[in-house]
Amino acid sequence: MRKQSMDRDWIATARTLNEALPYMQRYSGAIVVVKFGGNAMGSAEAMADFARDVVLMRQVGAYPVVVHGGGPMINDLLKRLNIESTFVRGKRVTDQQTVEVVEMVLTGLVNKRIVQAIMDEGGRAVGLSGKDDDLMVCEADDPELGFVGRPIEMNVQVLRDLFNAGIIPVVAPVATGMDPLETYNVNGDTAAGAIAGALKADRLLLLTDVPGVKDGSGEVVTQLTPDQVRAMIADGTIAGGMIPKVETAVKAVEDGVRAAVILDGRLPNAALLELFTDYGAGSMIRSSEPSVKPRT
Repeated sequence: MRKQSMDRDWIATARTLNEALPYMQRYSGAIVVVKFGGNAMGSAEAMADFARDVVLMRQVGAYPVVVHGGGPMINDLLKRLNIESTFVRGKRVTDQQTVEVVEMVLTGLVNKRIVQAIMDEGGRAVGLSGKDDDLMVCEADDPELGFVGRPIEMNVQVLRDLFNAGIIPVVAPVATGMDPLETYNVNGDTAAGAIAGALKADRLLLLTDVPGVKDGSGEVVTQLTPDQVRAMIADGTIAGGMIPKVETAVKAVEDGVRAAVILDGRLPNAALLELFTDYGAGSMIRSSEPSVKPRT
């Protein structure tokens, strides 16, 4: 028997869906690359919320690609195996022993957890790594870092094939080298940016644990051009761990991505807020073309 009473929550839900329609129409057929990582991956509730958001994107006609990290899980297994992990300029030094652990954790444990979470929410997902169908071929990013890779060749046809089959790709940032016997650990943001650029994606969403890019007074800047980003790096406004994120975003935009957003992933349903509402949940980096929608 249907319940006849109607409270404000249901009315608000219906109004929200109604208001989201223009944005859903806007992103129908759009490719959205989402970098997922950080502490949210360790929470079953946050994982389920993220998976539901991704399934909704696909349901309304967008083509999401999930690229994930897994640093905390890698650290945990390295510690249990008594393998020392060192960092240079914030990047993990990856020797042969470490890269084997990285591949095992990212392509096995983490990748399959995300795939299962998406399937639990009614979506179809397939997990793969940069090695599959030579999706990403890398060279060494810095000899000091060992097997840390920088993508130099991309083959994204496998992702397009999955789109056409109604499947959400979930990509672990592990890649092969020019020597097929080599394995490289790729920074998750770097991998997401390279994939987005190769796909000429409509959006690259980099989910982070910060509100976005801040100006000199500590306020989040909601829109930036590549030239503005470079100026803020040069004068020290953008510093530390934010530099590689904005550099990834700038490169993606210059490679053909319509806009890259450094997004506060701590907000519930952050990706949906960014795509399907007027609320800007982070800092959008784009060329000087007009924005698709206003940001508040």
